[in-house]
Amino acid sequence: MATKPLTKTQLVTALADKMDSDKKSATAALDAIIGVITDEVSGGGAVTLPGVGKIYCRERPARMVRNPATGEQIHKEADKVVKMTIAKALKDSVND
Repeated sequence: MATKPLTKTQLVTALADKMDSDKKSATAALDAIIGVITDEVSGGGAVTLPGVGKIYCRERPARMVRNPATGEQIHKEADKVVKMTIAKALKDSVND
């Protein structure tokens, strides 16, 4: 069974070890990457992380949805949703 996901602190520690750097530099690098991804995707673009996948924004059209508690049909306006397509290299590494 899968273990718990890494926390930001654990990720920063692992990143610092891989970079042979301190945690402060690793935190700055991680925050910079997150900032670039957020800016690009919120602006309607996409970001490809080689070996990991592609993060992009997709628009969903207006549609009718059902309230599960009451069964009432509700009109939902068009909105945007963030999606991620996983790279083949990552899929293959998980299945090996």
